[in-house]
Amino acid sequence: MSEVCMFFGTGYEEVEALAVIDILRRAEVDVSMVSITGERKVTGSHKITVEMDCLIEEVDFDRTKMILLPGGMPGTINLEKCDLLMTQLERFYEQKKAIGAICAAPSILGHKGMLKGRNACSYPTFESHLEGAKVSKNPCEISDFIITARGMGCAIDFGLAVLSYLRGREEADKVAEGIVYRR
Repeated sequence: MSEVCMFFGTGYEEVEALAVIDILRRAEVDVSMVSITGERKVTGSHKITVEMDCLIEEVDFDRTKMILLPGGMPGTINLEKCDLLMTQLERFYEQKKAIGAICAAPSILGHKGMLKGRNACSYPTFESHLEGAKVSKNPCEISDFIITARGMGCAIDFGLAVLSYLRGREEADKVAEGIVYRR
């Protein structure tokens, strides 16, 4: 199974998910796009349908090092309703395994009490859901093993932060340069 799994529910935010996948794959990180819908094709919030690498039932969570959650509506709601994903998210948190969430998706972490005392950010209208967090207006926040980001306009920052967490700043800088992104 992949080192990193990005989970897709119907109504995910396309750019937030795919920009991060693209950045990680450019750095040859083993990352899978995982459907929580029971179907291999998942449609985003802007009616873009993407074929996933696998279904959530096929994921070996013991071999997965990081869970990533894209935002979007109703994608975030659908992720939070997925019992298997939420069980694994709680297990990752307890084991201090890496978790990343962008846009509305950090609200899931807030609802579960995972952001208490941490610097965290989300889409502005979801900041009230970051229960116990020190809410930031930065594009992205890394707080120990949890990475959060604000929204679609921060997707590249989020992807580079995830890459930096996994492979180091030098690798993230190399990818940023390759995509002509100024940090």
